[in-house]
Formats: sequence, C-alpha cells, structure tokens
Amino acid sequence: MPSLTLTVNGKPQRVDAPGEEPLLAVLRNRLDLTGTKYGCGEGQCGACTVLVDGQATTSCNTKLSEVAGKKIVTVEGLAQNGKLHPVQAAFLEAEAFQCGYCTPGMVIACVGLLQSNASPTPDDVAGALARNVCRCGTYPRILQAVQIAAKSSTAVKGTGN
Repeated sequence: MPSLTLTVNGKPQRVDAPGEEPLLAVLRNRLDLTGTKYGCGEGQCGACTVLVDGQATTSCNTKLSEVAGKKIVTVEGLAQNGKLHPVQAAFLEAEAFQCGYCTPGMVIACVGLLQSNASPTPDDVAGALARNVCRCGTYPRILQAVQIAAKSSTAVKGTGN
C-alpha cells in the first residue's frame, strides 16, 4: 500500500492508504478527525467540506492521491491557541445552526469564501454555500453569521494552517 504525505491542520501526516480512497474516509477513519461529516457521498450536500490549499472542497469525492502534498484544513484546525475562528464565533453568536450536522461544512465553506472575498454580498454567500445543504433551514442565520464574521479583520487572514 502506498504511503502519502498530507499536511492536515498544519501538521504533516503520513498516510498508508490507496490513492483512490476518499479524503473523507482518511480524515475520519485513519486520522480520527470526525468533525468533517459524511452526508450524501456525492459532493452535493457539503457536509464533508474541507479547505484544500485554501479552497472549499468536498472531501467525499476527492481522492487521497489528488491532495498528496497539499494543505488541508478541517473544522478541527480552525481554532487557534484555544480561540475560535471568527467564523465559528459568528455561527455561535447568530445561532446559525440547529442540529449541527451541516455546521462544520458550512463553517469551512464560509472561511473559504471570506479568504477570497472579505466583503461578500448576500448573493456571494448564497453562491458560496450553494452546495451546502441545511435540512433545518437555518440559512438566514448562516447569512447573518457570515456578515458578522466579515466584519472581523481576522476572518479573512486565513487559518494559519
């Protein structure tokens, strides 16, 4: 079995897994990073979203071989020095979740958006989250959370990973 190296949440990780294995399976089953959720398995619901070299990416349909040598950030890697990432804090402030299953993917997608667009319009946010599904329907609060986070200058500076 081949051995690949990834940088996950700022730490190099050597993974012995087939290159065809989904990144989501590697994160959850081999690296015990269970914040990233399995949803549809087809890249359509966004529950499995992670950042790959700063880009929001669905990990269920991304092969391990596609991310070898790249920087991956999961929801577990957002908080720094015990302090929540501004997007995470904004989700709490706006109560932008109900059951919470979609929240990690939504937060990661919002971080990716704010890194590329520091002042998104509601339409920009809706576009960035078009592939993230919330069955509880908290979209208005999610939009509010992104606007709160956008006001924080640290939200757009990156994750440090």
